[in-house]
Amino acid sequence: MPEIRTAGDLANLDDGYDPDATPLARAAQHSVLARRVSPTREAIARPPATRVVVVANQKGGVGKTTSTVNVAASLAQLGQRVLVVDLDPQGNASTALNIEHHRGVPSIYDALVDGTPFDEVEQACPDLPGLFVVPSTIDLAGAEIELVSAVAREGRLRKAIAAHPGIGTATEAGDERYDYVLIDCPPSLGLLTLNALVAGDEMLIPIQAEYYALEGLGQLLETVDMVKGYLNPTLAVSTILLTMYDVRTRLSQGVAQEVRDHFGEKVLRTAIPRSVRVSEAPSYGQTVMTYDPGSPGALSYFEAAREFATRGARR
Repeated sequence: MPEIRTAGDLANLDDGYDPDATPLARAAQHSVLARRVSPTREAIARPPATRVVVVANQKGGVGKTTSTVNVAASLAQLGQRVLVVDLDPQGNASTALNIEHHRGVPSIYDALVDGTPFDEVEQACPDLPGLFVVPSTIDLAGAEIELVSAVAREGRLRKAIAAHPGIGTATEAGDERYDYVLIDCPPSLGLLTLNALVAGDEMLIPIQAEYYALEGLGQLLETVDMVKGYLNPTLAVSTILLTMYDVRTRLSQGVAQEVRDHFGEKVLRTAIPRSVRVSEAPSYGQTVMTYDPGSPGALSYFEAAREFATRGARR
């Protein structure tokens, strides 16, 4: 059984950095590299077709939005073209990626309710080349009510994503295609989350390394099975990411073992530690990948994203 990897372990990986440098110097090198544009970094292979990934967990406070934006930023730094769909009415992913999302800005609401094409509502992230966002505004809070009587209401998001000219295989969409679409869901199992599950090919579930981590997870997995049975037979839970992991406590280690016993190889080896820098970054309109690239949180998210991407390539 593979061990959980911490930021300290990541500082010693053989990944192209100076092997003679100390862990602190390695972190400094990562910090410098992370602030450069992606062509100067070691890129990973692009997937043959766009991977549409639903990031969901009905339990709040597990690091869902934080994981979405930092994995997206890391993938962009690894040379991928990434689209983040902010499906949470709170708009926290839009805030963290420094995207305008006040009322009146074209947003996911317009795409779901009015059918506005995605390429007319997406915005480029100003901090990272290759990263784009379909923002959320407060209008989205009323979308679930407005969609109740709509035809094919659970398939609105899937239709919008499929119609985007940048979604598909290399043959269909060319070099300007998106490699990843990451959908950040609200912390509930309502119509918005259902739209995401119908639209996605796979799921990434962040799980907090604390006592209540698995509470409600059974209901989420039941919903996934229902969606697979009736609406989206190709949906699969591909990845589990442990967040707020504290290597010093038996509690974190126990939860991690329980999660790994249940989900097996779907659990990423890299766990995300508790980090003040990760929590601070959104207040500056940034992900931790640009706010403090050498921090343990940034190192961990970067390696988790690389592990996620390379695992997908072998699926």
